[in-house]
Amino acid sequence: MERKVLNDAVAYIRGLAERHGRNADWAEDAVRDAATLTAKEALELNVIEFIANDHADLLVQVNGLELEVDSETVALATEHVTIEKFEPNWRIRILSAIANPEIVLLLGIIGLYGLMYEGWNPGAIVPGVVGVICLLLAAYALQVLPVNYAGLALIIVGIALMTAEAFAPSFGALGLGGIAAFVFGAIMMFDSDIPGFGISIAFVIGLALVAALAIIWLVGYALKLRKRGAVTGSDSIIGGIGTAMHDFTGAGKIWLEGEAWAAHSKVPVEKNQHVVVVAMDGLTLNVEPASAPSTGDAQTQT
Repeated sequence: MERKVLNDAVAYIRGLAERHGRNADWAEDAVRDAATLTAKEALELNVIEFIANDHADLLVQVNGLELEVDSETVALATEHVTIEKFEPNWRIRILSAIANPEIVLLLGIIGLYGLMYEGWNPGAIVPGVVGVICLLLAAYALQVLPVNYAGLALIIVGIALMTAEAFAPSFGALGLGGIAAFVFGAIMMFDSDIPGFGISIAFVIGLALVAALAIIWLVGYALKLRKRGAVTGSDSIIGGIGTAMHDFTGAGKIWLEGEAWAAHSKVPVEKNQHVVVVAMDGLTLNVEPASAPSTGDAQTQT
């Protein structure tokens, strides 16, 4: 089968060369032995017909050249031809920049971080919006690039392992496994044999290390926030320490977290005395003395 394909290619290239008056023997060598030539050698061996310095020089040389088109002889008239250049517009340039393997990896990592942060901090809005936009841009680029989905799966597994390292420390086993999966996935994900679609190994390793550190820090920070407990609402008020704004027994007012609250105490409370909140009944705080009276803590509070 290989010999048949090769012979078929040789017959095709020789036919083209003979039809256009070119060197058929060299054309066969180019197919069989991958032969190459310099521009000067190609001109001497009748592989090419002109060597031009630029577009304008080429138009001058081909002016009056006769060609056979559809069994008719046609003479080229390029003396007064105007050269027009069509440059890619801003939209094409932006989309071309996005369709870069390294940019795709960055967009994907940023997108995942944004969604993870938004999930742990609902209402932050900005991380979620940025994350969704980055993931959509990465998805667009993946439609253009030649992608190996086994590599994509390895990248997802790697990120999952690095995240698991933050939740369940394994002395680095999960983290190292995640980094290895991420690196191999990034290398496999893009076909490096195609010019322009390769990816730097150093870039992949550096990005994997940064991703691992960022994910471990982010998850660890989220766990610390969860262990800290509530910072708003009734759960954050009960147990809080306030200051009595005046002497009272029963109903009164205290200063707590920068606000004046209605309070109720079963025992006498003196002005400027610290009180602890033991319960909350609607907007009224049930308090009890926490320490002896203080003389300077709330003199400016009115």
